[in-house]
Amino acid sequence: MRSFSESFAQIASAVSRWAGRPITFLGCCLIVVMWALTGPIFHYSDTWQLIINTGTTIVTFLMVFLIQNTQNRDNAALQAKLDELIRATQAKNDFIGIEHLSDKELEDILAECEKHRPQVIKRAAARASEDRRAAQAGSRKPASGRAKPRATRRRSA
Repeated sequence: MRSFSESFAQIASAVSRWAGRPITFLGCCLIVVMWALTGPIFHYSDTWQLIINTGTTIVTFLMVFLIQNTQNRDNAALQAKLDELIRATQAKNDFIGIEHLSDKELEDILAECEKHRPQVIKRAAARASEDRRAAQAGSRKPASGRAKPRATRRRSA
């Protein structure tokens, strides 16, 4: 039996993929147009307005959590992939598709990548220091010599 977290992650990913399709957007537009067209029938009553307000509020409320879950998982997977590419000269194929792992498995992978962080920070600081020294040395070029005299025209008297 799957845990609630795994089930929620699968549902959230599926709904996010479904919600991001053009046909879904068109369907939502159609619902709003149908609702607007029924306004004269219901004399633009409070109940008529309450229907669209309540519907959109509920959908928005639920979609915030589903989309946030999907983005969190995608960002965590992307970060782990990038860390592996930066850390290793040849990335492991094991990292392909890790966004489909459970949250616990993603956390374990990120923890493993974080073990190498102090080494990377030291190397980056050393490289930045070398770059600064090279830039300063390049900006202190000696002058090219005396200024050339300007050619002057002689006036005829």
